[in-house]
Amino acid sequence: MGTIVDRQTLSRWRLILGAAAEKELNRQSGGGGMELTGEEVIMDRALAAIYDQTDGSGAGGGSATGSQGRGAGNGKSAPRLAEWLGDVRTFFPEDVVSVIQQDAMERKGWKQLLLEPEVLASVKPDIQLVGTLLMLKGKIPEQTKETARMLVQAVVDELIKRMEQELRRAVTGALNRRQHTPISSLSGIDWKRTIQRNLKNYDKERQVIIPERFYFFDRVKSNKEWTVIVDIDQSGSMAESVIWASVVGSIFASIPALDTRVVVFDTEVVDLTEQCANDPVDMLFGIQLGGGTNIDKSVAYCEQFIQEPRKTLFIMISDLYEGGNQSRLIRRMREMNESGVKSICLLALSDEGKPFYDEQLASTLAKNGTPCFACTPALLPELVEGALKGLDLTELAKRLTMKGR
Repeated sequence: MGTIVDRQTLSRWRLILGAAAEKELNRQSGGGGMELTGEEVIMDRALAAIYDQTDGSGAGGGSATGSQGRGAGNGKSAPRLAEWLGDVRTFFPEDVVSVIQQDAMERKGWKQLLLEPEVLASVKPDIQLVGTLLMLKGKIPEQTKETARMLVQAVVDELIKRMEQELRRAVTGALNRRQHTPISSLSGIDWKRTIQRNLKNYDKERQVIIPERFYFFDRVKSNKEWTVIVDIDQSGSMAESVIWASVVGSIFASIPALDTRVVVFDTEVVDLTEQCANDPVDMLFGIQLGGGTNIDKSVAYCEQFIQEPRKTLFIMISDLYEGGNQSRLIRRMREMNESGVKSICLLALSDEGKPFYDEQLASTLAKNGTPCFACTPALLPELVEGALKGLDLTELAKRLTMKGR
């Protein structure tokens, strides 16, 4: 049993370090030689294509020439990329596949090959690849667009599945006050229908209708209880947060009790509310990742949708690296809070990773009533529910930040 364990350990190190380490590993095994299995050979070739210093043979087989183990390769990519992607997906766990694919994009410059339908059909759909596709969308040829859309759709569907139930529960739990009282609101009475249906109960002596039953307008359809504005920084550094924010915006838009606005910005402002409500994939393809940042301009645009400040939730997703008028932005956000708007700045909306952000601006906004913090998608429903219930967002943000650690 010890020999098997030793062999497994050595083979793992062999896959990690590459062919350059084979001589030393053979020595460690007692000099008896160590051959990789057929499956391990395929795995080694897949890793060598990305991590070994190659002779230019590219995907499907690179040869290690250095003595330092695996490092960044600079060989040219080969036409066998689709086959290489298939091998990666077959022999490595899903979380490892995502890392290897992303490294292929960064180390080997294979982004352009994602524009080929047969290659794109071979990749594992994940949020990083969606971000890459969105950056390349202006270059995607016609014959590849449908494949790209299918990949983005698969990721969006998965994210919605993760988020929708809890986010809906949070919103309806905060807004549904009927469970607290059997008496419906007087303002919601449908007087015309109530009178028509109760004419049979007209009391001639008193000359009044004695209603047997009151009829009410559908509260959800007739009254948008809250306005939710999602203001998204589409700079390149925010790619993963942009994708999550777009999915969240589409879920908000599907909830009748919310009047949802979804806005994206760099140095210009684009209102994607209609696309978001109809199809979040369309919305994502309407986003242009990269460029400068003018947060003040976007907040000025969003202000027009604040009709009832105390019934408005403003969610800004940004790293706060402002390229516009920072002092005016601070003033706008302070005045927004003073009017009664519930405002939050999510420095990142993603599963992991610490955000890079302007700490000074974040601190100033927080002092003026807009808590600024990174949030995982799993914690967002609790944040939204707390905001709609009127909880202190600064204290709630602190609690959620501790919970997320």
